[in-house]
Amino acid sequence: MKKTICLLLLIAGLFQENLSAQKPKADKRDYYEIKLYRLASNEQVQQVDAFLKNAYLPALHRAGIKKVGVYHPIGNDTAKEKRIFVFIPLPSLKQASTLEDLLVKDVQLQKDGDAYWNAAHNAVLYNRIETILLKAFPLMTTYQEPSLSGNKTDRVYELRSYEGGTERLYRQKVKMFNEGGEIALFKRLNFNAVFYAEVIAGSRMPNLMYMTSFNNMAERDEHWKAFGSSPEWTKLKVMPEYLNTVSRNETILMNPAEFSEL
Repeated sequence: MKKTICLLLLIAGLFQENLSAQKPKADKRDYYEIKLYRLASNEQVQQVDAFLKNAYLPALHRAGIKKVGVYHPIGNDTAKEKRIFVFIPLPSLKQASTLEDLLVKDVQLQKDGDAYWNAAHNAVLYNRIETILLKAFPLMTTYQEPSLSGNKTDRVYELRSYEGGTERLYRQKVKMFNEGGEIALFKRLNFNAVFYAEVIAGSRMPNLMYMTSFNNMAERDEHWKAFGSSPEWTKLKVMPEYLNTVSRNETILMNPAEFSEL
């Protein structure tokens, strides 16, 4: 009888172990939201900045978001269309889906941002808001606060977007960053990356985005010069599996807002 019980327990244990092995591993990668404000005037930029600083970021903190980045493209003040980029790290996709509801229900947000919240239909503070939802890369599963020492007004944040012509080609570019070693090269050269991520919802897909940071523009140029001449990149860029994986790329050089936390 004891032998039978032991045998049944052993079989049950093996069965449970097999079930556990078949269960998908929990995905520990963070999610990010990039909120892009498109504006028509410098006055609108100032008004939206005031809202972000005094109402929106404090509301995000109350919702559990620890740090938020706010950035202005270099030359924003003279550009025809002005833009503000807000980078919001999210610990889960669920939080991304409920964040706007939380903010709408935040009475303090509406009080602190009264001029923004109650703007008249004929005195709007922006043209449009675009939301981009991203999922962190496997080799950098969460954002990193950059280690910069220069004056905040001189700092340069470089947001890059790489679109693929097809889903297959796009996946090869993602592989190039991860298994291919591109992230490792950026790390070796101290590019101070804030994040690397896949776009999972946005107006341009398939697409990946990442953001690096520098103390100033001269340092940024020196880093890219070192990247372009590195033996790793010289080898990586001609590998057949990674050729023609980007159909469109965009580089946006930005300065942090004085109240930006990242």
